Amino acid sequence: MTAVQTEVLLQTLISGLLLGGLYALIGIGMTIIMGVMKIINLAHGELMMVGMYIAYVLYTYFHIDPYLSIFIAAPALFLLGMGLQKYLINPVVKVDSILPENQVILTVGIGMVLANLATIIFKSDYLQTPVSYGTKAWYLTDIWKASPFELSLSLPWSVSFVFALMITGGLWFFLTKTDTGKSIRATAQDSDAALLMGVNVGRMRVLTFGLGSALVGSAGCLFIPIYYIYPDIGGQFTLIAFVITILGGLGSTVGAIIGGLILGLFESLTATYIGMGWAPVGRFVIFVAVLIFIPGGVASLLKSRKLGK
Repeated sequence: MTAVQTEVLLQTLISGLLLGGLYALIGIGMTIIMGVMKIINLAHGELMMVGMYIAYVLYTYFHIDPYLSIFIAAPALFLLGMGLQKYLINPVVKVDSILPENQVILTVGIGMVLANLATIIFKSDYLQTPVSYGTKAWYLTDIWKASPFELSLSLPWSVSFVFALMITGGLWFFLTKTDTGKSIRATAQDSDAALLMGVNVGRMRVLTFGLGSALVGSAGCLFIPIYYIYPDIGGQFTLIAFVITILGGLGSTVGAIIGGLILGLFESLTATYIGMGWAPVGRFVIFVAVLIFIPGGVASLLKSRKLGK
């Protein structure tokens, strides 16, 4: 492998890791909802779209940087998620139906309503937040003078990745070190046992949907300096979150992180060595491969390895 080929490969891997870090944040939101409620939230991407529009409005009319808009968008999506769970999803879950997946169908309807509301308010135009640093990059030689490679990293991608790491770290602390977080984990593991131990399972489900919505809303704020936004953008991110959830293992947050990184690397390699248009195809390929060869996802491999020890 020549020096140029090595540099291209390293650049591709770095880009994939940066993308994968943001994908992981999207996947974690869907995964924790899946773990606690045992349903796939098919309005996940539309909730992210709401977060992106909040960041757009704050930047356009109040000149608030998209990264700072996380502190407004995340609480707003948290409240929206709790409201959806408490007043729409919970009543449907309690009703006996011929279709036991009726709550999943409801999330599809919620996604359609959110997308159409966005179309009514913002039209179907493609919108952006033209931040000054949107096209800036930094180079590895800036911090390592002796580096043999001229590797460049997009500044907004790098900042978004750092924010994603901090949010993921904060989530880990919340789930492992706080009583509420431990109650959410207990509900995800066995809701009946958690109920017997005095955990308010209904309240945990409402909080979890709000938390998952806040996470994906934060991801929307991290994507808006890089992506353009339009009302139907949520569909592709719902698909990405679903692939990550299956790849990582249903309900596994660690699996979602690993799954997001794998998907980001896979898409980056596919785009570089095959073509940009093949990245979505690569997403489907890895999805089908996981269903065939690792139906339990990465989490099942980690669990079997742990038991093997």
